[in-house]
Amino acid sequence: MNIHEYQAKEVLRKFGVATLKGKLAHSPEEAVAAAKEIGGSVWVVKAQIHAGGRGKGGGVKVAKSLDEVADYTKKMIGMTLVTHQTGPEGKVVQKVFIEQGCNIAKEYYVACLIDRATGRAAMMASSEGGMDIEEVAEHNPNAIIKVDIDPTVGLMPFQARELAFKIGMAPEIVNKATKFFTGLYNAFIATDCSIAEINPLVVTKENDVLCLDAKMNFDSNSLFRHPDIVEMRDLNEEEPSEIEASKFDLAFIKLDGNIGCLVNGAGLAMATLDIIKLHGAEPANFLDVGGGANKEKVTEAFKIILKDKNVKGILVNIFGGIMKCDIIAEGVIAASKELGLKVPLVVRLEGTNVELGKKMLKESGLNITPADNLTDAAKKIVAAIKG
Repeated sequence: MNIHEYQAKEVLRKFGVATLKGKLAHSPEEAVAAAKEIGGSVWVVKAQIHAGGRGKGGGVKVAKSLDEVADYTKKMIGMTLVTHQTGPEGKVVQKVFIEQGCNIAKEYYVACLIDRATGRAAMMASSEGGMDIEEVAEHNPNAIIKVDIDPTVGLMPFQARELAFKIGMAPEIVNKATKFFTGLYNAFIATDCSIAEINPLVVTKENDVLCLDAKMNFDSNSLFRHPDIVEMRDLNEEEPSEIEASKFDLAFIKLDGNIGCLVNGAGLAMATLDIIKLHGAEPANFLDVGGGANKEKVTEAFKIILKDKNVKGILVNIFGGIMKCDIIAEGVIAASKELGLKVPLVVRLEGTNVELGKKMLKESGLNITPADNLTDAAKKIVAAIKG
């Protein structure tokens, strides 16, 4: 689950991470009132969407008067902001964050994340803040410093200090940076983040160490422990079909292709997406119904796929272990009849109750093409949508 910048800063402040004064606004009038409350003579107007690269897309503006605060806010709210992370369709801005200005001397990058290679949390930092970290990694990988963190003791003060020195921070601010890094790590662990990224972290001309922008993503499997985080969820920023899927505990991600996929197991789902692409087509979604799905869950999953107007064909790929093939067949039949199946459907079943599942599909009266294996299924569904 993602949250907005202003929400991430609320979370980080609780753990001692230094941020600037800021306030949310939904209109020019609210923005001006926020700027007056914050005080000062310079403010930054920031569009709040779940995507990076806002500055390059015109979603971050420095205002040097209250009139400019109102003008920038008026232009931003309602605009479709396109960045490298939104895709060409962009995202509609519905609110802005008004933040006080500061005297930036130097920008850095820092993030806490899970290092899959070690199975541990790690902290990454770079002297090249304000840039896309992917670009830094590609063109100057030596500029990225990484520290692996032992989960039994957490981020040690010497590690934080070493990180600060290695990215070129001046000795007089290392203690502030150490406190900052420790707070970031503590927030990451306490809230079950998958990533907590600050880009840029800035050092001001007054030698303050501040979080200028923040991004936090959370492990959805841990949200039952964090009702306060769940309250921050912004459904306006999410794909409607993914919201619908979450109501039924379905792992669903909408993609740009035209072959709908219904699979059980994340690994098998990824393999299904890959083999569709291998045979010259594009998947319309990632959908894992899980190992313990029932008829109702499968029916809802099938409905979500069929609601996508881009879907020209559906591939069902089930390996029945805990999930029995007859349960999948029952759900597919129910959803197809309810919604009126009008696109080609290829089904590959294997495992528990496979013969019963195949028999149910065959006797359903639906236009279903059986497949012997995954390669056969991919070839048949690609041929069906192209022919």
